[in-house]
Amino acid sequence: MANNSVSLHRVVKASPEKVYRAFTEAAAMASWLPPYGFVCIVHEMNAEKGGSFRMSFQNFSTGNSHSFGGVYVELKPNEFLKYTDKFDDPNLPGEMTTTVSLRKNIAGTEINITQEGIPDMIPVEMCYLGWQESLDKLMRLVEPNIPDA
Repeated sequence: MANNSVSLHRVVKASPEKVYRAFTEAAAMASWLPPYGFVCIVHEMNAEKGGSFRMSFQNFSTGNSHSFGGVYVELKPNEFLKYTDKFDDPNLPGEMTTTVSLRKNIAGTEINITQEGIPDMIPVEMCYLGWQESLDKLMRLVEPNIPDA
C-alpha cells in the first residue's frame, strides 16, 4: 500500500456487465459498498461522465454517520469507472480518486481497484480493510445466479 492509497484485486464468478451494474445502480451500491456494521443511504446517483453522487454511511451500533459525494470522471460500460470522492467533514479534507477496471476472464470478471488521496486522518490499513469487507459483500451480491420465479 502506497502512502494514502490502496489497491485491491479480486476475481468474481459473474459477468463484467453484472459487476458494472453493481457499481452504477444506487440500490446495489447501498447493499454492498458500506463495510460491515454500516448502512448506506444513496441520496443521489447519476452514473454518467460528469454526473455526481452523494451518500451517507451510518454506523449501525452508534447511529453516527458521515456523508460524502463526488463526480464520475470517466465511465466505459462493463470495463472501467473513475470517480472522485470528498467527505463533507472538514476534518477529512481533500479529494480521493477511485479507479475500477473490469476484465472478462475464464472465471468471470477480474476487478482491479485503486483509491488514491485518502485523507491523512484515515489509517490506510483501515481503508484497505473496509474495501476488503465491501468486496466480500459485492461478491455475495453478483455471484448468485437466481432465476426468475
